[in-house]
Amino acid sequence: MFSLNMLQISLELANHNINYEEFAAKFFRHYLNIAWAMHHIGKKEISLWDDKDNFYYDEVLLENGSSERLKVRSLVGIIPLLAVEVINSDTFKNLRRFKRRAIEIIRSRPDLASLISRIEQKNDKGDHLFAIMRSFRLDHLLRRMLDEAEFLSDYGIRSLSKHYEKNPYVFEHYNGKHTIQYEAGESTSDMFGGNSNWRGPIWLPLNYLIIISLKKYYAYYGPEYVYEFPKGSGVKLNLKEIAKELTNRLLSLFDRDETGKYRYYAENIQFSQNIHFRDHQMFYEFFNGDTGKGLGASHQTGWTALIANLLLEEDEYPA
Repeated sequence: MFSLNMLQISLELANHNINYEEFAAKFFRHYLNIAWAMHHIGKKEISLWDDKDNFYYDEVLLENGSSERLKVRSLVGIIPLLAVEVINSDTFKNLRRFKRRAIEIIRSRPDLASLISRIEQKNDKGDHLFAIMRSFRLDHLLRRMLDEAEFLSDYGIRSLSKHYEKNPYVFEHYNGKHTIQYEAGESTSDMFGGNSNWRGPIWLPLNYLIIISLKKYYAYYGPEYVYEFPKGSGVKLNLKEIAKELTNRLLSLFDRDETGKYRYYAENIQFSQNIHFRDHQMFYEFFNGDTGKGLGASHQTGWTALIANLLLEEDEYPA
């Protein structure tokens, strides 16, 4: 994602200063190398993509040289979705050096090119898709992400699949058992000083990036590319409509409930009834994956205020 962001910035600057073409070529190569590394970890050429489950997983390399795949469906498997940019042909029109370098890289390393989207193909608007995920993998990832029995909550995308609420994942090592279980709110684990809150709660920054990425895929694929939302509902929506639905679920965190208090307050009487707080929005660090209750710091405007960006950017992408 970082490499693609830097690639697009470099291409934009190169249209004003040709020296930036070299930077664009460098970041393009970095993007390809990272895609390659995701499928060739260590001396065993291990891939993070599991062809059986059709999901990305962590891989643990052990001291004896062996490895074990941690088949835990978490944000780890969704984050590759974020590595996507849509770049129009006009951007490359006058960048001959970059085009030459990019073509040379793809021709000399077809093994790299095979791991990303087919960037040589363009849609009817002249757009090229730069993405880690090809359509097959995108399809399977969205099936998991848009499943209310897994990642999809009434209030956004959870950080861990709800499947592990009743089916904890157990990793055994040195005769010890390490368990990962879905926890909608505060973590009961004392790992990392008791601040391991990525086992179920909803985090605004990752949800924001997921929504932006879906809009980018929509910009390339258009309205014909549809998915069931939620899974099992029979309702088919395109990617922009899904991004809108996810935005609405996040926005509902900031709505008042039937009692008139903001939903994230839950049973917090101190804030929900106090005259100095009850009519002012709070920006909690993260939110309970089942109830939407605000958790952690209540003033985390550094990222939870991204909800404002979602509103401002709602109509930025084409219809």
